[in-house]
Amino acid sequence: MDNSKTAGRASLRPSTRRLIQLYSALLHNAHLKGFIDGEIYQGKAKFACVPGFNCYSCPGAVGACPLGSIQNALASIGHRAGWYVMGIILLFGVIVGRTICGWLCPLGLIQELLHKIPTYKIRKSCITRALSWLKYVLLAVFVVAIPLWYGLKHDIPVPGFCKYICPAGTFEGAIGLLSNPNNTGLFSMLGILFTRKFTIMLIIGLACVFCYRSFCRFICPLGAIYGLFNRFCLVGVRVDEERCNGCGACVRGCGMDVRHVGDHECIHCARCMDSCAQKAISLKAGKAVLKAPTGTLSEDEKSKRKRGGRIAWGVALALLCVALIWFNFLDPAVRAETGTGTPMPGQAESAVGFEVGMDLEDFTLTCLDGTQFHLGDTRGKVVFINLWATYCTPCVQELPHFDALYREHEGDIAMLAVHSSIVTDDPAEFLADKGWGIPFAVDTEDDTLWKIVNGSSTLPQTVVLDRNGTVIYNQKGSVTPEMLAALYEQASLG
Repeated sequence: MDNSKTAGRASLRPSTRRLIQLYSALLHNAHLKGFIDGEIYQGKAKFACVPGFNCYSCPGAVGACPLGSIQNALASIGHRAGWYVMGIILLFGVIVGRTICGWLCPLGLIQELLHKIPTYKIRKSCITRALSWLKYVLLAVFVVAIPLWYGLKHDIPVPGFCKYICPAGTFEGAIGLLSNPNNTGLFSMLGILFTRKFTIMLIIGLACVFCYRSFCRFICPLGAIYGLFNRFCLVGVRVDEERCNGCGACVRGCGMDVRHVGDHECIHCARCMDSCAQKAISLKAGKAVLKAPTGTLSEDEKSKRKRGGRIAWGVALALLCVALIWFNFLDPAVRAETGTGTPMPGQAESAVGFEVGMDLEDFTLTCLDGTQFHLGDTRGKVVFINLWATYCTPCVQELPHFDALYREHEGDIAMLAVHSSIVTDDPAEFLADKGWGIPFAVDTEDDTLWKIVNGSSTLPQTVVLDRNGTVIYNQKGSVTPEMLAALYEQASLG
């Protein structure tokens, strides 16, 4: 009786792989404060690519998704070469390949949890094997061709896969932000594109319930890239040819569309070890064995592995604690700001703020042309402040509307377009051939203006002040020429 209870409790314990998946998902999204505040982390760590598929726009994300970085680099290829992105993907591929998919990818974990819902399951077949090649088509079209076409032909960043398909962007990014009560104003930005992507997300999620890792097998371009490195990556499952008798149990028991262990479809999850009666499969890092079949290790080796495992988990948990403390409390990007700021000349300090009806805090920024924009010098003019970024497609598309309004009312409008401090392209180089007359600037490293106007990584954002320096409009989302004209008239009337 006691033995049966012990066995029952053991069966409920999560496997080592599941614990590593959970750990990785938490480390990828260590900015827990973002889920509370409904804001995206914008610290310097956001420049670094994480290995797994995790949306940049998730409130908890502390790094950049490698797939989004690839698309951004390709869209910007006319301005710069994406050496960092190519280098980091090459590094991930050579070291771990699709082991990332099986052990470290947060979206892979979500798919496996969905598949645990008790329903009829679709078994793999020649049809699923054929569909597994679809992700390479999506890689070529949505990750490579579309960003390149719009970047080189139209000089507009369009991350095709992120914009039109990515379920992680919808689930982690859009829904992650919209579910927070602080972001109710973002609902006005939703349109047909969100509806389509939400529908795609539901279809993919439902497919994962019935078919094991549907997104990973048929759609994920990142998995397609990592799969190219599977044959020679350092970490992965390996077959001992001397022990293998070619029975094929490993392939039959695998949920992925593999033809043999370790091919481009293999995610190196090492579940095939349990189905191999010959104990010929192990998970290795070079010659070092990370996970061996049951019964192949001596008691001394088991003892050493147990001690090593405890040390590794201790170091990992210490690293996680440091990451959680840093990204939620110590990082300058997330420290709480105090004080009401400096009012403009003649303003009451209690009225300073970014909300409609308040007087915006005074500031000075150095523009890209070397001039100074001092808000205190703009009294008597209508002020337009636009927050934008080179990697933001709606931002780039609406800037000509601001330029047209600025030229039409030159002398009566003070306008400033401020690029996020997160710079992936050189804004000056990007703007060199545009011919726009708007003063442009890049926000300071401590995001001075972003804090003053309550900016976020949700772009674009427009702030309008009347002739007295009072905020009459402060909203995220694109604007039309008609909206800008109406805002100018409203601000002129005070």
